[in-house]
This record gives sequence, structure tokens and C-alpha cells, in this order.
Amino acid sequence: MAFDGSWKVDRNENYEKFMEKMGINVVKRKLASHDNLKLTIKQEGNKFTVSESSTFRSISIVFELGVNFSYTLADGTELSGTWNLEGNNRLIGKFTRVDNGKELIAVREVSGNELIQTYTYEGVEAKRFFKKE
Repeated sequence: MAFDGSWKVDRNENYEKFMEKMGINVVKRKLASHDNLKLTIKQEGNKFTVSESSTFRSISIVFELGVNFSYTLADGTELSGTWNLEGNNRLIGKFTRVDNGKELIAVREVSGNELIQTYTYEGVEAKRFFKKE
């Protein structure tokens, strides 16, 4: 499975502007830009287990493709939505913020030894690039 393995954040693109649009305060934005995020992903059929480990928290999320679930971002923002697989190497997440009903799109795509995570919220797009460990 293309996503299986450990991925460590390498660089960000437009991440601070995205977080600002999400309403995250300046102190949390500065800290999040240097969170040393590591993702460990395991796929078993339609079930994914994603362990997130960063400077701020460590959590494990289990979801099934196409099945709605709830998730809380590191800043406390609550989301509800689904992940779906497109091809073998592209996960597309469509989430709704619980507080304001606005949509957040997240895409995880594997390209070589890189996992590119793209976020889109209210017209602002950001990318986080992870290297396979």
C-alpha cells in the first residue's frame, strides 16, 4: 500500500496563511509551523490507522474509506467528514467544521518517497511535504 510507513514533515508551503484563514492565533501558528510532525500510516483494505506524533500531541486515528467520522485538530477545531481513495496513491478528505459549517478539503498523495498533504479552506491552499523514513 502506497501510504504505509512513517513520514516526517520536511517543509511547508503557504501553511501559515492557511492557519490564519482557519482562525488559528499567531502564537499557535508559529508553533505549528515547527511542530516536527510525524505520521505513521497503516492501511488494511478500506481501514486506515494514522498515528500523529508532534511537539504538541500524539494521537491515533482510525477511519474507514467513505465512512463519516469526527476528528479534532491540534488547535481544538472539531471536524466531521470522510476520506476516500482515488487510484492507489491519493486520499481525498472532505470535512465540515463543527463550529461554522465551512468545508475543509485535505488531500494526501504519495509521489515517490514523498507524501504531499494539501489543505484547502475558503480559497486558501497550503501544502506540507513529508519524507518517508
